[in-house]
Amino acid sequence: MATLSIQERKRLRQIGHALNPVVMIGGQGLTDSVIEETVRALTDHELIKVKIAGEDRDARAEVTEALAQATQAEVIQKIGKIVLLYKKAAKQNPKLSNLVRHAHLAN
Repeated sequence: MATLSIQERKRLRQIGHALNPVVMIGGQGLTDSVIEETVRALTDHELIKVKIAGEDRDARAEVTEALAQATQAEVIQKIGKIVLLYKKAAKQNPKLSNLVRHAHLAN
């Protein structure tokens, strides 16, 4: 996976600011169904927020890395319990893609 430039990351963070978490990871941790839901959300939206519950910062970091690897997504930003993930869609859907829908925010 090619790493993103500083400008691309900044643009994704600007778009991500307007988003709400679409995947919540609770006390069960990283399950197959959570990974499947995250993959589906990334396929549809390309850029998503994930909320990871728990007070242990190291445990949240482990879940974040495991989720990014399992979904082959890139971690754009981590703030507290919220993680911004990005994965370019093979075929972008203009009605669902957050990059298309919120492109005006990054100007």
